[in-house]
Amino acid sequence: MRTTVADVMTTDVTAVNHKASFRTVADLLISKAVSGVPVLDDDNHVLGVVSEADLLAKEEFKELYYDDAYRPPLRARIRHAMGSEGTGSYKALGETAGELMTASAHVTTPGSPVVAAARLMDRYGVKRLPVVDADGRLVGIVSRRDLLKVFLRADEEIRALVLAGIPTSAMWTDPKGLDVEVTEGVVTLNGIVSRHTEAIAAVRMAESIDGVVAVHDELTWKHDDVIEVPMWGGA
Repeated sequence: MRTTVADVMTTDVTAVNHKASFRTVADLLISKAVSGVPVLDDDNHVLGVVSEADLLAKEEFKELYYDDAYRPPLRARIRHAMGSEGTGSYKALGETAGELMTASAHVTTPGSPVVAAARLMDRYGVKRLPVVDADGRLVGIVSRRDLLKVFLRADEEIRALVLAGIPTSAMWTDPKGLDVEVTEGVVTLNGIVSRHTEAIAAVRMAESIDGVVAVHDELTWKHDDVIEVPMWGGA
């Protein structure tokens, strides 16, 4: 049911050695039409990531006139501090990928769920994650675009996964009485179940399947076994 990073990652990775020159990195980003690449040591371990933003620091901090001391506006400094691009004008002096890169790199592993990868990207504000093996060596890369692949899962495949999840999700009175429809990734659950909690479990199970866009709950139940939490207080 869970899609892993290995299912969606790119294995033909564009990467650079930490000794690569500024111009080599710039040429690679342009020729490969990518916004950033992993930086590796001589043994293929990931040291960091170098991006367009890292290289543009050389232009950003270039003097327009003699003694022009440029300082980014506060909003930009806050964004850099909270994001992944790094801070400081030192990158403007960088000549190699190792001097230009943002380190340490946020990485993931082939066996990690795509949900975990998406959360990691959001937490650190990155667009891509190098994928490493148990020894920290590069084996692939996963981007935001790669993570979107889970939403291309066929409707019939999603329906089969929903039906397969029913026996382990709830004790149904009549599993065959549950009608599951999937259109463009949207799951609609129809039917009658024994208890309200079973309906809740079915919806949650369907929502947890990778590739599901939304779940429309049209289930009914014979017994309402949801315990209402009492509200204490009053006059």
